[in-house]
Amino acid sequence: MDRAEHGPEQGHVPTVVAVIPARAGSKGVPGKNIRPVGGVPLVARAVASARAAALIDEVAVTTDGPDIAEVARAAGAIVVDRPAEIAGDTASSESALLHALDVLEADGLPADVLVFIQATSPFIDPTDLDAAVQRVLDGESDVVLAAAETHSFLWRQTDAGAAAINHDSSFRPRRQDREAQYVETGAFYVMRVDGFREAGFRFFGRVDLAVTDESHSVEIDTPADLALADAIARSEPS
Repeated sequence: MDRAEHGPEQGHVPTVVAVIPARAGSKGVPGKNIRPVGGVPLVARAVASARAAALIDEVAVTTDGPDIAEVARAAGAIVVDRPAEIAGDTASSESALLHALDVLEADGLPADVLVFIQATSPFIDPTDLDAAVQRVLDGESDVVLAAAETHSFLWRQTDAGAAAINHDSSFRPRRQDREAQYVETGAFYVMRVDGFREAGFRFFGRVDLAVTDESHSVEIDTPADLALADAIARSEPS
């Protein structure tokens, strides 16, 4: 595709930048962003996936951790120093993304499309990234997020007992007869930068799903998640 056709100005070639936020202060899994999965640090795996995507022009890691920064640079990413005031437990990913976009623009790299990647998702397929970016470049979507298909029966606990959420508890259709629903995996979000800046949040305009392989929807929040991801990575063909 000729990206110039889809630029905001005639002849403008849209720039696609991936930003990976990676804080140093993880509590559930200390040092999480540089813990190895399949022998490769998580942040390096995220950088490698982004660099392997044909439509991503540049990859940046925004971090407050010198060790993370060192790994990110070695993997081929630009490093943005994340200020302490937006690196705490309560800081939003959006604040880090907007700061990184500002820094990159000031350094001569203004972005038209942002690919927000989470290092805690170790199995991101570059072809999924390219397909999502293409949809945004083509104007089909303002935002595309990674999601996995599910047919699970969901419940919530109330004071009166368990209550069904996404189904009628008196009727149990077969899996193949149920309408598919989708779980946000958190692996990546692709969005128009101008819309993101205006909204200040990652969901705006037309939001669509990039349905990814369910077996690769592991999100690392606990030591058990890390062990599972490592086992999956080591079982895959090299």
